Amino acid sequence: MFALLCSRQVQLLNSRRTQLGVFQQNAFFILKSFTSIAFFESNEKQQEEKHSFTVSYLVNSCGVSPKSAILASKRMNFENTERPDSVLNFLKEKGFSHTQISKVVRAHPRFLLSDPEKTLLPKIEFFRSLGVSSSDLPGILSSNPMLFGRSLKKQLIPCYDFLKSVLLVNKKVLKVLTRSPRAFQHNVTNNMAPNIALLRQLGVPHSAISFLVSNHPCEAFTTHTRFVEAVDEVTEMGFDPLKTVFVHAIQVLLKMSKPKLESKLELYKRWGWSRDMALSAFKRNPICMLLSEEKITKTMDFLVNKMGWLSANIAMNPVVLSFSLEKRIMPRFSVIQILLAKDLVKNDLSLSTILTSNESRFLKKFVIKFEEDIPQLFNVYQDKKDGSSGGRESIREEGSSWILLKAVWRVS
Repeated sequence: MFALLCSRQVQLLNSRRTQLGVFQQNAFFILKSFTSIAFFESNEKQQEEKHSFTVSYLVNSCGVSPKSAILASKRMNFENTERPDSVLNFLKEKGFSHTQISKVVRAHPRFLLSDPEKTLLPKIEFFRSLGVSSSDLPGILSSNPMLFGRSLKKQLIPCYDFLKSVLLVNKKVLKVLTRSPRAFQHNVTNNMAPNIALLRQLGVPHSAISFLVSNHPCEAFTTHTRFVEAVDEVTEMGFDPLKTVFVHAIQVLLKMSKPKLESKLELYKRWGWSRDMALSAFKRNPICMLLSEEKITKTMDFLVNKMGWLSANIAMNPVVLSFSLEKRIMPRFSVIQILLAKDLVKNDLSLSTILTSNESRFLKKFVIKFEEDIPQLFNVYQDKKDGSSGGRESIREEGSSWILLKAVWRVS
Protein backbone atom coordinates (compact mmCIF):
# COMPACT_ATOMS: atom_id res chain seq x y z
CA MET A 1 0.00 0.00 0.00
CA PHE A 2 2.81 2.28 0.90
CA ALA A 3 4.47 1.48 -2.40
CA LEU A 4 1.28 2.36 -4.28
CA LEU A 5 1.06 5.75 -2.58
CA CYS A 6 4.69 6.48 -3.36
CA SER A 7 4.14 5.57 -6.98
CA ARG A 8 1.19 7.97 -7.24
CA GLN A 9 3.23 10.79 -5.65
CA VAL A 10 6.01 10.21 -8.15
CA GLN A 11 3.51 10.29 -11.05
CA LEU A 12 1.97 13.49 -9.70
CA LEU A 13 5.38 15.08 -9.30
CA ASN A 14 6.41 14.10 -12.83
CA SER A 15 3.12 15.50 -14.17
CA ARG A 16 3.75 18.83 -12.43
CA ARG A 17 7.30 18.88 -13.74
CA THR A 18 6.01 18.24 -17.26
CA GLN A 19 3.45 21.04 -16.94
CA LEU A 20 6.14 23.35 -15.61
CA GLY A 21 8.39 22.40 -18.53
CA VAL A 22 5.65 23.10 -21.06
CA PHE A 23 4.93 26.41 -19.37
CA GLN A 24 8.61 27.33 -19.43
CA GLN A 25 8.88 26.26 -23.06
CA ASN A 26 5.80 28.30 -24.04
CA ALA A 27 7.10 31.27 -22.12
CA PHE A 28 10.41 30.94 -23.94
CA PHE A 29 8.69 30.88 -27.33
CA ILE A 30 6.47 33.84 -26.43
CA LEU A 31 9.47 35.82 -25.24
CA LYS A 32 11.37 34.86 -28.37
CA SER A 33 8.44 35.93 -30.56
CA PHE A 34 8.22 39.29 -28.85
CA THR A 35 11.96 39.71 -29.24
CA SER A 36 11.76 38.80 -32.96
CA ILE A 37 8.90 41.20 -33.51
CA ALA A 38 10.76 43.95 -31.73
CA PHE A 39 13.89 43.21 -33.76
CA PHE A 40 11.88 43.10 -37.01
CA GLU A 41 10.14 46.36 -36.20
CA SER A 42 13.46 47.94 -35.30
CA ASN A 43 15.09 46.64 -38.47
CA GLU A 44 12.11 47.74 -40.56
CA LYS A 45 12.30 51.18 -38.99
CA GLN A 46 16.00 51.37 -39.81
CA GLN A 47 15.30 50.35 -43.40
CA GLU A 48 12.59 52.98 -43.70
CA GLU A 49 14.99 55.57 -42.40
CA LYS A 50 17.58 54.48 -44.95
CA HIS A 51 14.99 54.61 -47.73
CA SER A 52 13.86 58.04 -46.59
CA PHE A 53 17.46 59.29 -46.42
CA THR A 54 18.26 57.92 -49.90
CA VAL A 55 15.09 59.31 -51.43
CA SER A 56 15.73 62.72 -49.92
CA TYR A 57 19.30 62.76 -51.26
CA LEU A 58 18.27 61.67 -54.76
CA VAL A 59 15.60 64.35 -54.93
CA ASN A 60 17.49 67.24 -53.35
CA SER A 61 21.05 66.61 -54.55
CA CYS A 62 20.53 64.80 -57.86
CA GLY A 63 17.35 66.37 -59.20
CA VAL A 64 15.57 63.01 -59.45
CA SER A 65 11.77 63.04 -59.23
CA PRO A 66 10.26 61.66 -56.00
CA LYS A 67 8.69 58.74 -57.86
CA SER A 68 11.98 57.77 -59.50
CA ALA A 69 13.82 58.27 -56.22
CA ILE A 70 11.47 55.88 -54.39
CA LEU A 71 11.95 53.23 -57.08
CA ALA A 72 15.72 53.70 -56.96
CA SER A 73 15.80 53.42 -53.16
CA LYS A 74 14.37 49.91 -53.44
CA ARG A 75 17.47 48.85 -55.36
CA MET A 76 20.14 50.62 -53.33
CA ASN A 77 20.50 52.61 -50.12
CA PHE A 78 23.26 54.47 -48.34
CA GLU A 79 23.58 55.74 -44.79
CA ASN A 80 25.88 58.69 -45.44
CA THR A 81 26.64 60.97 -48.38
CA GLU A 82 30.41 60.53 -48.53
CA ARG A 83 30.51 58.26 -51.60
CA PRO A 84 27.58 59.84 -53.50
CA ASP A 85 29.01 63.31 -52.87
CA SER A 86 32.38 62.24 -54.25
CA VAL A 87 30.69 60.91 -57.41
CA LEU A 88 28.67 64.10 -57.93
CA ASN A 89 31.72 66.30 -57.37
CA PHE A 90 33.72 64.18 -59.81
CA LEU A 91 31.08 64.61 -62.52
CA LYS A 92 30.88 68.35 -61.95
CA GLU A 93 34.65 68.63 -62.29
CA LYS A 94 34.42 66.75 -65.61
CA GLY A 95 31.92 69.24 -67.01
CA PHE A 96 28.62 67.43 -66.41
CA SER A 97 25.67 69.78 -65.99
CA HIS A 98 23.07 69.29 -63.26
CA THR A 99 20.61 68.02 -65.89
CA GLN A 100 23.13 65.50 -67.25
CA ILE A 101 23.98 64.28 -63.75
CA SER A 102 20.29 63.86 -62.99
CA LYS A 103 19.88 61.87 -66.20
CA VAL A 104 22.76 59.54 -65.30
CA VAL A 105 21.55 58.95 -61.74
CA ARG A 106 17.95 58.41 -62.83
CA ALA A 107 19.00 55.73 -65.32
CA HIS A 108 21.68 54.10 -63.20
CA PRO A 109 21.25 55.01 -59.47
CA ARG A 110 23.85 52.50 -58.22
CA PHE A 111 26.32 54.60 -60.14
CA LEU A 112 26.40 56.83 -57.02
CA LEU A 113 28.16 54.06 -55.12
CA SER A 114 31.05 53.89 -57.63
CA ASP A 115 34.62 54.72 -56.79
CA PRO A 116 35.37 57.83 -58.90
CA GLU A 117 39.11 57.23 -59.11
CA LYS A 118 39.07 53.48 -59.70
CA THR A 119 35.89 53.03 -61.74
CA LEU A 120 34.91 56.30 -63.41
CA LEU A 121 38.18 58.08 -64.16
CA PRO A 122 39.71 55.26 -66.29
CA LYS A 123 36.63 55.26 -68.53
CA ILE A 124 36.66 59.04 -68.86
CA GLU A 125 40.34 58.89 -69.81
CA PHE A 126 39.67 56.09 -72.30
CA PHE A 127 37.05 58.06 -74.21
CA ARG A 128 39.20 61.17 -74.09
CA SER A 129 42.09 59.16 -75.56
CA LEU A 130 39.89 58.32 -78.54
CA GLY A 131 39.58 62.00 -79.35
CA VAL A 132 36.26 62.81 -77.70
CA SER A 133 36.36 66.43 -76.57
CA SER A 134 35.80 67.39 -72.94
CA SER A 135 32.71 69.34 -74.01
CA ASP A 136 31.16 66.43 -75.95
CA LEU A 137 31.89 63.64 -73.49
CA PRO A 138 29.29 64.56 -70.83
CA GLY A 139 26.56 64.54 -73.48
CA ILE A 140 27.64 61.16 -74.85
CA LEU A 141 27.90 59.47 -71.44
CA SER A 142 24.73 61.02 -70.04
CA SER A 143 22.81 59.80 -73.10
CA ASN A 144 23.91 56.27 -72.28
CA PRO A 145 24.88 56.04 -68.60
CA MET A 146 25.26 52.26 -68.75
CA LEU A 147 28.66 52.83 -70.41
CA PHE A 148 29.90 53.65 -66.91
CA GLY A 149 28.87 50.17 -65.83
CA ARG A 150 30.71 48.32 -68.59
CA SER A 151 34.10 46.74 -68.06
CA LEU A 152 36.88 48.72 -69.67
CA LYS A 153 39.05 45.70 -70.44
CA LYS A 154 36.35 43.17 -71.26
CA GLN A 155 33.88 45.37 -73.15
CA LEU A 156 34.81 48.92 -74.11
CA ILE A 157 38.37 48.39 -75.37
CA PRO A 158 37.58 45.18 -77.35
CA CYS A 159 34.55 46.90 -78.90
CA TYR A 160 36.65 49.89 -79.95
CA ASP A 161 39.40 47.69 -81.37
CA PHE A 162 36.94 45.74 -83.50
CA LEU A 163 35.16 48.85 -84.77
CA LYS A 164 38.53 50.35 -85.66
CA SER A 165 39.45 47.19 -87.60
CA VAL A 166 36.27 47.56 -89.67
CA LEU A 167 36.04 51.33 -90.05
CA LEU A 168 39.82 51.84 -90.24
CA VAL A 169 39.59 55.54 -89.37
CA ASN A 170 39.30 56.68 -85.76
CA LYS A 171 37.01 59.51 -86.84
CA LYS A 172 34.41 56.99 -88.00
CA VAL A 173 34.61 55.12 -84.70
CA LEU A 174 33.94 58.39 -82.91
CA LYS A 175 30.96 58.91 -85.20
CA VAL A 176 29.52 55.61 -84.01
CA LEU A 177 30.17 56.54 -80.39
CA THR A 178 28.52 59.94 -80.86
CA ARG A 179 25.50 58.76 -82.82
CA SER A 180 24.94 55.46 -81.04
CA PRO A 181 26.80 55.11 -77.72
CA ARG A 182 24.79 51.97 -77.06
CA ALA A 183 26.85 50.21 -79.71
CA PHE A 184 29.71 50.04 -77.21
CA GLN A 185 27.55 47.84 -74.98
CA HIS A 186 27.03 45.09 -77.54
CA ASN A 187 28.83 41.77 -77.64
CA VAL A 188 31.46 41.86 -80.38
CA THR A 189 32.53 38.23 -80.32
CA ASN A 190 29.07 36.65 -80.40
CA ASN A 191 27.33 39.04 -82.76
CA MET A 192 29.12 41.73 -84.73
CA ALA A 193 32.22 39.71 -85.62
CA PRO A 194 30.29 36.80 -87.19
CA ASN A 195 27.87 39.26 -88.85
CA ILE A 196 30.72 41.09 -90.57
CA ALA A 197 32.38 37.77 -91.45
CA LEU A 198 29.16 36.66 -93.18
CA LEU A 199 28.99 39.83 -95.27
CA ARG A 200 32.62 39.42 -96.31
CA GLN A 201 31.95 35.80 -97.22
CA LEU A 202 29.16 36.95 -99.56
CA GLY A 203 31.50 39.40 -101.23
CA VAL A 204 29.96 42.60 -99.84
CA PRO A 205 32.45 45.44 -100.51
CA HIS A 206 34.29 46.90 -97.55
CA SER A 207 32.77 50.32 -98.30
CA ALA A 208 29.26 48.87 -97.88
CA ILE A 209 30.20 47.10 -94.65
CA SER A 210 31.72 50.32 -93.35
CA PHE A 211 28.53 52.16 -94.27
CA LEU A 212 26.40 49.67 -92.32
CA VAL A 213 28.57 49.76 -89.21
CA SER A 214 29.04 53.54 -89.11
CA ASN A 215 25.43 54.49 -89.93
CA HIS A 216 23.50 51.56 -88.45
CA PRO A 217 25.69 50.11 -85.67
CA CYS A 218 22.76 48.68 -83.71
CA GLU A 219 21.72 46.62 -86.73
CA ALA A 220 25.31 45.51 -87.28
CA PHE A 221 25.35 44.29 -83.66
CA THR A 222 22.07 42.36 -84.01
CA THR A 223 22.16 38.79 -82.74
CA HIS A 224 23.82 36.60 -85.33
CA THR A 225 20.81 34.32 -85.80
CA ARG A 226 18.53 37.26 -86.64
CA PHE A 227 21.19 38.80 -88.86
CA VAL A 228 21.50 35.58 -90.87
CA GLU A 229 17.72 35.51 -91.36
CA ALA A 230 17.73 39.06 -92.73
CA VAL A 231 20.64 38.29 -95.07
CA ASP A 232 18.84 35.19 -96.37
CA GLU A 233 15.64 37.18 -96.99
CA VAL A 234 17.49 39.93 -98.85
CA THR A 235 19.37 37.37 -100.93
CA GLU A 236 16.13 35.58 -101.86
CA MET A 237 14.65 38.91 -102.99
CA GLY A 238 17.42 39.19 -105.52
CA PHE A 239 19.55 41.98 -104.02
CA ASP A 240 23.10 42.10 -105.30
CA PRO A 241 25.67 41.71 -102.48
CA LEU A 242 28.13 43.78 -104.51
CA LYS A 243 25.94 46.89 -104.21
CA THR A 244 25.47 49.09 -101.15
CA VAL A 245 21.69 48.73 -101.43
CA PHE A 246 22.22 45.15 -100.18
CA VAL A 247 23.14 46.36 -96.68
CA HIS A 248 20.44 49.04 -96.90
CA ALA A 249 17.88 46.28 -97.31
CA ILE A 250 19.38 44.26 -94.45
CA GLN A 251 19.13 47.12 -91.96
CA VAL A 252 15.53 47.83 -93.03
CA LEU A 253 14.46 44.22 -92.46
CA LEU A 254 16.22 44.20 -89.10
CA LYS A 255 14.27 47.27 -88.02
CA MET A 256 10.83 45.90 -88.83
CA SER A 257 8.95 42.72 -88.08
CA LYS A 258 7.49 40.55 -90.81
CA PRO A 259 3.90 41.55 -89.90
CA LYS A 260 4.92 45.20 -90.21
CA LEU A 261 6.47 44.58 -93.62
CA GLU A 262 3.30 42.82 -94.77
CA SER A 263 1.27 45.78 -93.49
CA LYS A 264 3.34 48.17 -95.63
CA LEU A 265 2.96 45.96 -98.69
CA GLU A 266 -0.79 45.94 -98.13
CA LEU A 267 -0.83 49.74 -97.85
CA TYR A 268 0.98 50.16 -101.15
CA LYS A 269 -1.43 47.66 -102.66
CA ARG A 270 -4.30 50.00 -101.74
CA TRP A 271 -2.53 52.66 -103.83
CA GLY A 272 -2.45 50.41 -106.86
CA TRP A 273 0.85 48.62 -106.46
CA SER A 274 0.94 44.89 -107.00
CA ARG A 275 3.12 42.85 -104.64
CA ASP A 276 5.77 42.57 -107.37
CA MET A 277 5.70 46.36 -107.87
CA ALA A 278 6.08 46.93 -104.13
CA LEU A 279 9.00 44.51 -103.89
CA SER A 280 10.54 46.12 -106.96
CA ALA A 281 10.20 49.53 -105.28
CA PHE A 282 11.79 48.06 -102.16
CA LYS A 283 14.76 46.90 -104.23
CA ARG A 284 15.15 50.39 -105.71
CA ASN A 285 14.85 52.18 -102.37
CA PRO A 286 14.51 49.97 -99.26
CA ILE A 287 13.76 52.99 -97.07
CA CYS A 288 10.28 53.23 -98.61
CA MET A 289 9.23 50.37 -96.30
CA LEU A 290 10.34 52.23 -93.17
CA LEU A 291 8.17 55.28 -93.83
CA SER A 292 5.15 55.73 -91.59
CA GLU A 293 1.72 54.93 -92.99
CA GLU A 294 0.75 58.58 -92.49
CA LYS A 295 3.76 59.78 -94.49
CA ILE A 296 3.09 57.32 -97.32
CA THR A 297 -0.60 58.18 -97.44
CA LYS A 298 -0.10 61.97 -97.51
CA THR A 299 2.59 61.86 -100.18
CA MET A 300 0.73 59.39 -102.39
CA ASP A 301 -2.46 61.42 -102.02
CA PHE A 302 -0.70 64.59 -103.16
CA LEU A 303 1.16 63.02 -106.07
CA VAL A 304 -1.66 60.76 -107.31
CA ASN A 305 -4.86 62.62 -106.46
CA LYS A 306 -3.70 66.25 -106.65
CA MET A 307 -0.90 66.03 -109.21
CA GLY A 308 -2.38 63.26 -111.33
CA TRP A 309 0.69 61.04 -111.40
CA LEU A 310 0.18 57.36 -112.04
CA SER A 311 0.91 55.19 -109.03
CA ALA A 312 3.13 53.05 -111.23
CA ASN A 313 5.38 56.06 -111.92
CA ILE A 314 5.94 56.47 -108.20
CA ALA A 315 6.76 52.76 -107.86
CA MET A 316 9.50 53.35 -110.44
CA ASN A 317 10.82 56.29 -108.37
CA PRO A 318 10.11 55.26 -104.74
CA VAL A 319 12.81 57.57 -103.39
CA VAL A 320 10.41 60.52 -103.85
CA LEU A 321 8.27 59.12 -101.03
CA SER A 322 11.14 59.82 -98.64
CA PHE A 323 11.23 63.52 -99.48
CA SER A 324 9.52 66.05 -97.24
CA LEU A 325 6.07 66.89 -98.58
CA GLU A 326 6.11 70.40 -97.09
CA LYS A 327 9.77 71.30 -97.61
CA ARG A 328 10.51 69.74 -100.98
CA ILE A 329 7.64 68.21 -102.94
CA MET A 330 4.99 70.94 -102.64
CA PRO A 331 7.41 73.89 -103.02
CA ARG A 332 8.89 72.43 -106.19
CA PHE A 333 5.52 71.69 -107.70
CA SER A 334 4.50 75.27 -106.87
CA VAL A 335 7.29 76.48 -109.13
CA ILE A 336 6.47 73.99 -111.89
CA GLN A 337 2.82 75.00 -111.61
CA ILE A 338 3.61 78.62 -112.36
CA LEU A 339 5.98 77.73 -115.18
CA LEU A 340 3.35 75.52 -116.79
CA ALA A 341 0.73 78.26 -116.51
CA LYS A 342 3.13 80.62 -118.32
CA ASP A 343 4.01 77.98 -120.95
CA LEU A 344 7.67 78.27 -119.97
CA VAL A 345 8.17 74.51 -119.59
CA LYS A 346 6.60 71.48 -121.23
CA ASN A 347 4.19 69.26 -119.37
CA ASP A 348 6.23 66.13 -120.02
CA LEU A 349 8.67 66.62 -117.15
CA SER A 350 9.46 63.42 -115.29
CA LEU A 351 8.92 62.93 -111.60
CA SER A 352 12.63 62.36 -111.02
CA THR A 353 13.56 65.54 -112.90
CA ILE A 354 11.37 67.62 -110.60
CA LEU A 355 12.07 65.96 -107.27
CA THR A 356 15.37 64.07 -107.25
CA SER A 357 17.60 66.93 -108.45
CA ASN A 358 19.60 68.53 -105.65
CA GLU A 359 18.63 71.99 -104.45
CA SER A 360 21.18 73.99 -106.45
CA ARG A 361 20.41 72.15 -109.68
CA PHE A 362 16.65 72.62 -109.27
CA LEU A 363 17.05 76.34 -108.58
CA LYS A 364 19.35 76.79 -111.55
CA LYS A 365 17.08 74.88 -113.95
CA PHE A 366 13.62 76.03 -112.84
CA VAL A 367 14.00 79.26 -110.85
CA ILE A 368 17.09 81.29 -111.75
CA LYS A 369 16.60 80.55 -115.45
CA PHE A 370 13.21 82.30 -115.41
CA GLU A 371 13.96 85.25 -113.11
CA GLU A 372 13.42 87.80 -115.88
CA ASP A 373 10.07 86.30 -116.88
CA ILE A 374 8.80 85.82 -113.30
CA PRO A 375 10.75 88.01 -110.84
CA GLN A 376 8.79 86.75 -107.80
CA LEU A 377 9.35 83.06 -108.59
CA PHE A 378 12.11 82.59 -106.03
CA ASN A 379 9.98 84.23 -103.34
CA VAL A 380 7.10 81.91 -104.18
CA TYR A 381 9.39 78.92 -103.82
CA GLN A 382 10.94 80.15 -100.59
CA ASP A 383 7.59 81.10 -99.05
CA LYS A 384 6.24 77.67 -99.81
CA LYS A 385 9.25 76.04 -98.13
CA ASP A 386 8.86 78.30 -95.11
CA GLY A 387 5.18 77.39 -94.86
CA SER A 388 3.92 80.96 -95.20
CA SER A 389 0.84 81.98 -97.18
CA GLY A 390 2.80 84.32 -99.43
CA GLY A 391 3.60 81.55 -101.86
CA ARG A 392 0.00 80.44 -102.10
CA GLU A 393 -1.21 83.99 -102.71
CA SER A 394 1.39 84.50 -105.44
CA ILE A 395 0.31 81.30 -107.09
CA ARG A 396 -3.30 82.41 -107.10
CA GLU A 397 -2.24 85.71 -108.64
CA GLU A 398 -0.66 83.78 -111.49
CA GLY A 399 -4.13 82.44 -112.25
CA SER A 400 -3.26 78.85 -111.46
CA SER A 401 -4.08 76.20 -108.88
CA TRP A 402 -3.36 72.59 -108.11
CA ILE A 403 -6.52 71.68 -110.02
CA LEU A 404 -5.38 73.60 -113.12
CA LEU A 405 -2.00 71.92 -112.98
CA LYS A 406 -3.62 68.49 -112.80
CA ALA A 407 -5.75 69.42 -115.80
CA VAL A 408 -2.82 70.37 -118.03
CA TRP A 409 -0.46 67.68 -116.78
CA ARG A 410 0.12 64.73 -119.03
CA VAL A 411 1.63 61.72 -117.42
CA SER A 412 3.58 59.61 -119.83
